Amino acid sequence: MLAASRAHQVFEVQARDPDSRARAGILRTRHGDVPTPAFAPVATQGAVKALSPDELTRLGAALLMANAYHLQMRPGADVVAELGGLHEMSGWSGPLMTDSGGYQVFSLQERRTLDPDGVTFRSHVDGAVHRFTPESVVELQQTLGADLIMPLDVCSAYPVSHEQAAADAEMTRRWAERAQEAHTRTDQVLYGIVQGSVYPDIRGRSAEETASLGFRAYAVGGVSVGEPKPDMLAAIDASVPHLPDDAPRHLLGVGHPEDIVEAVARGMDTFDCVAPTRWARNAGAMTMAGRLNLRNSEHSRDRGPVDAGCDCYACRNFSRGAIRHLVMAHEILGLQLLTIHNVHFVIDLTRRLRSAILEGSFGACRAELMSEFGSGTAC
Repeated sequence: MLAASRAHQVFEVQARDPDSRARAGILRTRHGDVPTPAFAPVATQGAVKALSPDELTRLGAALLMANAYHLQMRPGADVVAELGGLHEMSGWSGPLMTDSGGYQVFSLQERRTLDPDGVTFRSHVDGAVHRFTPESVVELQQTLGADLIMPLDVCSAYPVSHEQAAADAEMTRRWAERAQEAHTRTDQVLYGIVQGSVYPDIRGRSAEETASLGFRAYAVGGVSVGEPKPDMLAAIDASVPHLPDDAPRHLLGVGHPEDIVEAVARGMDTFDCVAPTRWARNAGAMTMAGRLNLRNSEHSRDRGPVDAGCDCYACRNFSRGAIRHLVMAHEILGLQLLTIHNVHFVIDLTRRLRSAILEGSFGACRAELMSEFGSGTAC
């Protein structure tokens, strides 16, 4: 299986940083290429909150991440298929990735029951009982029609015992094998997912065993679930050396600027996270100085842009005071402008990192960015 998978390469490394694991590449899909490093805005139910596909294109988004669990809960994969598939329904013609929904299912806690064959749970929408198995989740995503898909995995809670984390990683591996057997669409790329919580030995073993299955792409999951950031970075460090160098690596659920920089340095290629849109819905703006809260009264008469170094539409055309007014008046435009800014901020960050790798200046870029993040007076 490993040899066969290499006949269908989907990733090309274009440049490497000699002093870290950072690399620039091209992730190839049937709906276009994704220059990496890249950030995928989250389109949970087929739409990025507050942004149209046209706006996302103007912002430079090359990849979106939707969620199979949420799309199955509503409107249902069969409805999505009748509407022409996920690309047509969402109005997005570029590359699409879907998460399996494993994280959402396992976050349901009291609503789900896990067994070796799969998981039974109650929908957060209407309480109806559903069942996910590795096979059914692959079938679901094949019906949705995304370009890049994730298998059902077991995302360990935090904190978790070493014994439980090992059991979760082992079940994830067994389910990955079953997902491979169920996957029949050659125009989709199925990822293998590494688990293991904060335990380097489990992470390393999970990565090594998952890589031995010969997936064409890999993801590191189970991070950014409450663990300290040093533990998150250590989990990446323990995983990446065991993954094939010629395959893309996705970091699930990570999107804070400083985390992206450090994860790129550790060899990750693509990222997804709800932080940019969620912060915007809560009047938060991403800036080099940290999170800016536009609800704070000190911004009410501020004629400066959200971020002086930003050239997004919101920063070019609206002041902090104007956006604060819109937010406080519950005008949708205020949240839309903050979403434009935040998504631009993260996409532009990955674009800068890519350029630095290609130009051979990643080390200096990394140091500069890490010294700037949180160094100001954002509030």
